[in-house]
Amino acid sequence: MDPIKMSIDEQVEFLMQGTEYGDQALKQAMANELRLRLIEAKQEGRPLRVYCGYDPTKPDLHLGHTITMRKLAQFQQLGHEVTFLIGNYTSLIGDPSDKDKLRPILSPDEVANNSRTYADQVFHVLDREKTIVRYNAEWLSKLTFEDLIKLCSNFTVQQFITRENFKLRWEKNEPIFVHEFFYSIMQGYDAYSMRSDVQVGGTDQLFNIVTAARKIMTYLGEKPNIAVIMGILPGTDGEVRMSKTMGNYIPIHTTAEDMYGKLMSVPDKAMPTYFRLVTRWTVLEIEALEKDIASGTIHPMIAKKKMAREVTEIFHGADAAQRAEEFFKTVHQDGDLPDDIPTFKLRAGQTVLDVLIEGKLVATKSEGRRLFEQNGIRLDGETLTNPNQVFPHPGKLQAGKRRFLRILD
Repeated sequence: MDPIKMSIDEQVEFLMQGTEYGDQALKQAMANELRLRLIEAKQEGRPLRVYCGYDPTKPDLHLGHTITMRKLAQFQQLGHEVTFLIGNYTSLIGDPSDKDKLRPILSPDEVANNSRTYADQVFHVLDREKTIVRYNAEWLSKLTFEDLIKLCSNFTVQQFITRENFKLRWEKNEPIFVHEFFYSIMQGYDAYSMRSDVQVGGTDQLFNIVTAARKIMTYLGEKPNIAVIMGILPGTDGEVRMSKTMGNYIPIHTTAEDMYGKLMSVPDKAMPTYFRLVTRWTVLEIEALEKDIASGTIHPMIAKKKMAREVTEIFHGADAAQRAEEFFKTVHQDGDLPDDIPTFKLRAGQTVLDVLIEGKLVATKSEGRRLFEQNGIRLDGETLTNPNQVFPHPGKLQAGKRRFLRILD
């Protein structure tokens, strides 16, 4: 696909859509720098070098991760060079930016296993042919102790201690380890190593990008990169950021039916944020939809269905999104179980948990046990409470609200 043609001012407006800095002066400063860098790159006859880093601390990405990916995709649409950076070295520390406690240190094997899954999942959003995938061990593993000392000399302990997450731990008399300070410095060195023009990140990355990366790039003789900071997507509870730890996440690698159903569970109050951060709709389209909701022209439930179908279509295609919508109506609005659910041939001696896992209704035993604790496992409408019991009898097995399996004898 050929790049979209836009003037410099149009590009700045387009690329700054959805950004959130918490400070209007900082946002304007970044917009001004972006404009100047676009002019400079055009004069040099090159695209902007843009990246965002993702630490493979878990094997799967969720919808919250795609906010920054969609911004990277917009840069791609304009013909700029995009790098998807997998932080296989920063993951060894773990980003403390949004944490009020020490993150566990992952083993190299855990990081490597998680990294392999990331490289495939990103292409739901990014153009495979136009995306550069790199790993930051490429340069971070080569830093010497002398290099690290010189980089650290650019920062004071006070700069780190006054950060909200560290400050909270300090006040609670909880330990703050020295190696946690290295994360921001390592991320800054990423930006320098790739000679990036723009770094995309969430609001939790403000310090890492605006303070650390720009300072390190300047110290090492490069023009500081421009921070494009995106808002944080709330989870399905509509309250706190989407997180696997909180259990309020929507995975990318899930069925269309599950994704659609989880999107429909998002509270109405969070819909404006979802409209802006996870759909392909323009600002004008979103404003028109919100105006119709406010005036009563369109019911919030109808608007939510439009949003759920739009997002599901992005990841699964139009046909699958339509089937997911029909599935949701059948199961949740009409109160019936679908007729075309998958089948499973029961073997003698299998437990309920065995069937859940082999039938792919749950991914792990721990997930299955959590559903039992939540009374989320039903057979022909009857709640099952013992994951280790021998499977009672053939019938329609339900896990959670949206996953079904027809059990055959």
